Amino acid sequence: MDLWQLQIFCKVVELASFSKAGQAIHLSQPTVSSHIKDLEQHFGCPLIDRLSRHAVPTKAGALLYTNALRLLALRDETESIMAEFQGHYKGRLAIGGSTIPGGYILPEIIGRFNREYPHIQISLTIGDSHGIAQKALAGEIELGIVGTRYGEAHLIETTCMHDNLKLIVPGDHPWAGKASITIEDLRQEPMIVREAGSGTLEVFTAALRAKGFELGQQQFNIIAEIGNTVGIIGGIKSGLGVSILSTRAVEDDLTDGTLNALDIDGVDLQRNFYLVSDERRTLSPLGNAFQCFIMNHIRDKMSLSSEGSG
Repeated sequence: MDLWQLQIFCKVVELASFSKAGQAIHLSQPTVSSHIKDLEQHFGCPLIDRLSRHAVPTKAGALLYTNALRLLALRDETESIMAEFQGHYKGRLAIGGSTIPGGYILPEIIGRFNREYPHIQISLTIGDSHGIAQKALAGEIELGIVGTRYGEAHLIETTCMHDNLKLIVPGDHPWAGKASITIEDLRQEPMIVREAGSGTLEVFTAALRAKGFELGQQQFNIIAEIGNTVGIIGGIKSGLGVSILSTRAVEDDLTDGTLNALDIDGVDLQRNFYLVSDERRTLSPLGNAFQCFIMNHIRDKMSLSSEGSG
């Protein structure tokens, strides 16, 4: 067993395909298969099942995958430490973001960071807030930005920026000209919600609960559950229903009038985004550089905003 074989194995698991893994790391499919076979011989058990057209890890393979990610992360950390010792930053940094930070905030920050640190390769994982927090605790990523606070043991949660959630409706909806509607109005309207684990859903659920309501079929007309923001936006535009979204995700649509954003009377939908990491793990030099860069970026944005409103 060597780290290169583990990297190949992880790629097969992540892409669920020997051929796709080979394409991603520039190896032939037979070569990938040979490396996996060597690993299976080393551990004395099957690691990958070939089900239909998909490569799926066995129980032993799933266990190996979790630990292989930690080994590969330690390899990356070691390389970055040695590079820093020699006076420069170089290596790979794994970070994560929930849907809104991952899709609408982090790409810009990563672009700016890359211009300042061109020899650092960023690997960005996007998922729901709970999943990203768990990846930080599992050591699969060093840093993440999520849309809700969990208060889990060992999870450092640092407020890093603010966000506005609004009720989003089509531009031709009867509510489009309104600034706000009531909870009672909303209860009669077909609604699209995010999946469990979404920070947006958890903030909205908590805000309704504070007003004595539970977000569910008994009290609201939930017509669909969609697992990503792009799908929800499409559902709103097609007239499927209305939904709660971050205004960051629909800025262009709000500007051109395709969609409209409303408040819900008496319901507080302001939220924070949190930078998360595991207190048990010291950030690598690359992770520390990226954390400092994010906080400086946010501080600069807030400064510009204050000057503009002064």
